[in-house]
Formats: sequence, structure tokens, C-alpha cells
Amino acid sequence: MWELLQFDFMRNALFAGVLVSIACGIIGTFVVINRIVFISGGIAHAAYGGIGLGYFLNFNPIFGAIFFALLSAFAMGLVVRKTEQRADSLIGVMWAVGMGIGIILIDLTPGYKADLMSYLFGSILTVSQENLIIMLVLDIIIVLIVSLFYKEFLAISFDPTFAITRNVPVDNLYLLLVGAIALTVVMVMQVVGLILVIALLTIPAAIAGQFLKDIKYIIIASIILGMFFTTVGLIISYFFNVTSGATIILVSGTVYLVSLGVKILQNSR
Repeated sequence: MWELLQFDFMRNALFAGVLVSIACGIIGTFVVINRIVFISGGIAHAAYGGIGLGYFLNFNPIFGAIFFALLSAFAMGLVVRKTEQRADSLIGVMWAVGMGIGIILIDLTPGYKADLMSYLFGSILTVSQENLIIMLVLDIIIVLIVSLFYKEFLAISFDPTFAITRNVPVDNLYLLLVGAIALTVVMVMQVVGLILVIALLTIPAAIAGQFLKDIKYIIIASIILGMFFTTVGLIISYFFNVTSGATIILVSGTVYLVSLGVKILQNSR
């Protein structure tokens, strides 16, 4: 185990896992209780357009992903809050358009895109120092947002109608929440890829929510579970020479199924 820490890439990967776990534990809890998993998936896929833009204009694709993720998050948030049409259909369209833009821009970019697949399936072992700094900054922003508006987020999550009667700016807070989801999605994308973003974002919170009721405790438990999943997944992927992102998700999914079984047994007694 300790021999892994002698490698820079493994230390970076473990640190990335910790940073991502903090964001997923906080934001994933609100995603689960608001039942907006589909929006999270839509943001993740739409962010691919920003990756394509980064390659096309020759700048760090992560910044492009942040821009597209925020843009799509606000658009999807407005659709959910304002439109009378089926929100899932419009989100699906934005999801597909974002992916399409990314693919076309990458096709138009000359040269070989060596690490392109890492954005689809994740590559935590290749996280750079620059990306770690970006992830740390995003973590700080997410923690500040939730710390400042924690009570308001709880209000719009459990009783938005009552929150409106108390003059709480529900629409603005909802957009702020989906913006925080967008930042989290960009972080998770670097670890497990946009294909598996939803799993790492929601599984820790789903497990914690089965046994805990207080939101603060669910957040703390989700962060700890996320750190456990990323660390164990990294160790297993290293020794068995398999894809790290997929291994992390398999570990998460296995623990979720076990916890579900335990919960069923508890309820049957």
C-alpha cells in the first residue's frame, strides 16, 4: 500500500480523489434530495462541448468544460423553473447539442488528441498539478456557496412553495445550486469521465441517506464514503492493471448494493 505513495502520479490521484469526494459529498446530497440526477447527467454531457472548444482554440479544455457546464446548467435550471413544456425533453436536446458541438470542434482540430478519451471515461492517474489547483479552487467555491446558503438550499429542497411565501428567491437559489452542480461535474469528469459522473456524484449520498436523516451528517458521511471509494478503487486498479475510473464506480456500486441489502434486512425485522 505505502509503496504507491512513492509515485507522483499516485499521490496526485489520491489528492484528486479527496478533492472530488468533498464536492460530491456536498453537492451530491442536494442532487439526491432534489431528485435532479438527470440534470447532472445533462450538464456532464453538455460540458463536452467546452472540451471541444478548448482543443479547437488551444487552451486547457477544463476551462472550456467549466464554461459550457455553467452555461448548460443555468439554461437547464431556467427550463425546469420556467417552462411549461416537458423539462426532460429539453434537457435531452441540450445534452445532445453540447456533445455534438464538442465532437465537431474536436474533428476540426488538427493533430492527434492523445488524452481525449480520458474526458469520456476518466483518467485520475493523469491528473496534473495544474488541474489539482483548479479542483482545489472549485472545492473552495463550492464550500463557500453551500456554507453561505445552506438554510436556503434546504428550504427550496424540501418546501419550495413555503420558501416563496417567505420571500426566499427560489429561482435564483436554484440556479446557484445547479451552478455548483456544474462545477462539481467538471471535477468528477477528470476522475471517472463524463460517462460515469452521475454514479460518483450520487452513490455516496444515496448510501448515506439510507441510514441517516440529518442533512449535515449525510454530507459528512458522503464525503468519507467518496474518499473510501476513490482510494480503494485506485489501489485495486493499480494492482490488477484495470481502468481506475470504472473500478472506483464498481466499488461504489458494490457497497451501494450491500447497503441496500442491509437496509432491506433491517426493515424486514
